[in-house]
Amino acid sequence: MTRTEEETGAAAATPRTTDGVPRGVGTGGLLARDGLPGWLAPVDRAARSVEPEQLSRFLPPASGAGRQSAVLILFGEGERGPELLLMERSGSLRSHAGQPSFPGGALDPEDGAPADGGLLRAALREAEEETGLDPSGVQLFGVLPQLYIPVSGFVVTPVLGWWRTPSPVGVVDPAETARVFTVPVADLTDPANRATAIHPSGHAGPAFLVASALVWGFTAGVIDRLLHYAGWERPWDRAKQVPLDWRS
Repeated sequence: MTRTEEETGAAAATPRTTDGVPRGVGTGGLLARDGLPGWLAPVDRAARSVEPEQLSRFLPPASGAGRQSAVLILFGEGERGPELLLMERSGSLRSHAGQPSFPGGALDPEDGAPADGGLLRAALREAEEETGLDPSGVQLFGVLPQLYIPVSGFVVTPVLGWWRTPSPVGVVDPAETARVFTVPVADLTDPANRATAIHPSGHAGPAFLVASALVWGFTAGVIDRLLHYAGWERPWDRAKQVPLDWRS
């Protein structure tokens, strides 16, 4: 096994189909790339070519363990150009309390099987439940390789969407969500808003100080890699550190 496999118990890279979708993750006819704005082309290309190890060292366990889940990485166009939809989890939650994240959650039986587009439907359903988003205004155009969150045991499928017809969004259930907000990509690429988050455990990872929030962990890691492989990343000071506490 490779060093990554030895350390994390992760499976080898999952082969992908000709359209760049991870094998075993069906699209259910929900993906469409026609009509995307030109500025999304670099993201679309990156989604079809990036390898799992280029996104994270935490890959799904070779044993097949882990709860299937999905997140929606939704790009829209705001007053300041391209932007991403994020939410902040409620501070009362037992897991990832107060942490900014993509909308998303676990696969439910109503979503269908993963091989038949269930994970794409899960991403849309969870986004609607958490933010009030109207799924009919979202065009799904890509799926990133599946990743793993060891602390929660989730196997996460990141689903990419274009907010073709924006709809009002906001907190649906305050017990789960503290706020819903969008972040301009220009703020995410601004070197002044970038830092390295340091957890007391010693783990270090990318972070973004945007929209009065500290975005770190899984969400920040995916954003960081998307910016890099889409060619949008700007040089930033990786020595700039933001300490986290044990509650993080």
